[in-house]
Amino acid sequence: MNNIIHARIRITGQVQGVGFRPFVYRLAHELELTGWVRNDNLGVDITIQGAQSKLMSLIERLRNEAPYLARIEQITHELLSEQGEFMEFNIIPSQDGRQRQTAITPDMAICTDCLFELFDPGDRRYQHPFINCIHCGPRYTLTAKLPYDRANTSMNTFKQCPDCQQEYEMPGTRRFHAQSNSCPACGPTLRLYDKNWQTIVTDDALMSTAGLIRAGKIVAIKGIGGFHLVCDAHSTAVTRLREGKQRDEKPFAVMVLNTTSAKCHAILSSKEIALLESPERPIVLVQSTHELPGIAPGLINIGIMLPYTPLHYLLFSELSPKKTDWLQQESPVVLLMTSANPYGEPLVTSDAEAQYSLTGLADAFLSHDRDILHRCDDSVMRVNVAAPQFIRRARGFTPRHILLPFSGPSVLACGAGLKNTLCITRENKAFVSQHIGDLDHAGTRAMLEETVAHLCEILDIQPELIAHDLHPDFYSSQFAANYAAQHGIPVIAVQHHHAHIAAICAEHRTSLPVLGLALDGVGLGTDGKAWGGELLYVAGARFERIGHLTPIAMPGGDRAAQEPWRMASAALFQLGRGNEIVQRFPKQSGTKTVVTMLQRDLNCPKTSSAGRLFDAAAGLLGLCERQNYEGQAAMFMEGLTIKQGRVEAQNNGYAITENGELDFLPLLNILADCSNKAYGAALFHATLGQGLVALIRRAAQQKNITTIALSGGCLLNSVLSAALIEELTNQGFHVLTAQQLPPNDGGISLGQAWVALQSFNQGA
Repeated sequence: MNNIIHARIRITGQVQGVGFRPFVYRLAHELELTGWVRNDNLGVDITIQGAQSKLMSLIERLRNEAPYLARIEQITHELLSEQGEFMEFNIIPSQDGRQRQTAITPDMAICTDCLFELFDPGDRRYQHPFINCIHCGPRYTLTAKLPYDRANTSMNTFKQCPDCQQEYEMPGTRRFHAQSNSCPACGPTLRLYDKNWQTIVTDDALMSTAGLIRAGKIVAIKGIGGFHLVCDAHSTAVTRLREGKQRDEKPFAVMVLNTTSAKCHAILSSKEIALLESPERPIVLVQSTHELPGIAPGLINIGIMLPYTPLHYLLFSELSPKKTDWLQQESPVVLLMTSANPYGEPLVTSDAEAQYSLTGLADAFLSHDRDILHRCDDSVMRVNVAAPQFIRRARGFTPRHILLPFSGPSVLACGAGLKNTLCITRENKAFVSQHIGDLDHAGTRAMLEETVAHLCEILDIQPELIAHDLHPDFYSSQFAANYAAQHGIPVIAVQHHHAHIAAICAEHRTSLPVLGLALDGVGLGTDGKAWGGELLYVAGARFERIGHLTPIAMPGGDRAAQEPWRMASAALFQLGRGNEIVQRFPKQSGTKTVVTMLQRDLNCPKTSSAGRLFDAAAGLLGLCERQNYEGQAAMFMEGLTIKQGRVEAQNNGYAITENGELDFLPLLNILADCSNKAYGAALFHATLGQGLVALIRRAAQQKNITTIALSGGCLLNSVLSAALIEELTNQGFHVLTAQQLPPNDGGISLGQAWVALQSFNQGA
């Protein structure tokens, strides 16, 4: 006969807002156990009583059968000496009080059950734009604080009707303790306004919105993390939207109904399909089969996403041809869907912001009365070397934490100046914020400050140490210095490329020495110069620069980053071919001035940047003389290389000096005389990859290290990263890459936090 025992069970991780308490409730009743379950600041707390074998079965099933959205870190249990007086098993109110150790679940796409109900005429939530359950819907963007209860979300102003309240309290339903639960009788409602913010009187706001889009209008639509600007991707509204957003050629993303429809526009692998259909629903960068005019000019890839809110699906239902089983059928509807923000500013989240910032951009506004508490852009990903890779980490993933191999003081890391994110650590967890953006504008600076305040509040921590980039002019560095002074805490500056490699070490939880290859646009070096193509020896908080690309001049300083013809001119001058500059770039009015600058070494700082090397190559090949957005020249190079296919590297295209300097001037000399642009782009990639591997191999032998970490924005180049990973792996190296964060500056904050923690541990 089984002994009756009394136990306390603790589950930590992503276990609130995912249906975990109803899941425990159902298991307990099935196993005839008594007691209770509740949320608290540590996670899920269970006190339970019953037969020992059934209690052990419960613990096993908690891990093996957990809800899909749950991320269990640890399940612990202890036997209690006294038995409780429990007649049944119940869910009891959440407990607050101790320091919060749990986290909020990210926002998730509508689940299949809710989608079925959304289009079931017999369901009471038929066509309800805010339908959700414990398995789907917004969490992070509408939660003010923990524990995750309705009173702590922006749904607290919507009182549930009797039917919804009954479901909310009934353990057998998908809406048992679903904090965003609502229906048409008691939930948020849609409102449609014209361009002057006058209410458009209509019986069906969504049908009217579809009519506007069909007529070629631009509509600003309020979603779960902010507004989108939406139009028909086949209409002339695309051109108007580009003009309004001052976005001459930077690519837009599009939304299609399903992967069947996506296949009409792109080549999709099984991994890309899985990523598109995942509950996180990122924008996925895929290879296009044809050009959608005005969407991604001159690029081989296109960003595609699928609907992830009920409102999206309702909009597609109005725009798509009415067919049986239309949700699975191919739809011709392609919607341009881009973040609603003025140039350089953060995402708009409220009607007041939209009225101030988007008037003149949009022809109409579809809004609703559920507040967005935290702005959160769409995540952007791609499949690179058969694995998912972040380009921008935000909705669907924020604020999912990254586990570290040790605990330490709470660190606030303030990130870089571009593609900014923040990172806050709590014990052995690192919480990286959603994408904030470039800190050149007042709005993004304000978003940085509000995100710091929000993360500190929701995680219930006061930072004990603050980290920032070595560059003193970054707003993030200035904010860090002021914050440290105000709170009386130590501050540490972390070199940019050290942080890139440290982020990879943190992800992979290794404190062992690695060789780190950091390839990006630019970062301030410890010598005060512009670095960007660096081979580092990294051991925790220490690093040593053991190799780098040969520095090349940047005529005009930062201006050269926008004008690849200037980098090409610098390469020609360095090759002794400066007399060709004026003749090669007749469309550029400043060629004679640049020649003079190079001759006199005026405003021509040197950089070892891999990004500027790409620019020089693109300029010499005549691919791109001026960039309309960051990385445009390199993306042109990547696309042509994919079309061209593999070519053999030029063995005499590079040289390595005794002090570890990797010189690609011989390659640039070859490209200067290459008339075949596609072949030249492919040759550049092949030779660049071969030279970098040779540099790494040489250093690995000297340092006796076999673990290589690859990071930096240039690692988003699928051709280069694939070549490096493949060749290094073939040569027996253990290669570490970014997996939970982007390799670009979006991962810098994690690296800064890692270095700060390592510094503390080494100094303790």
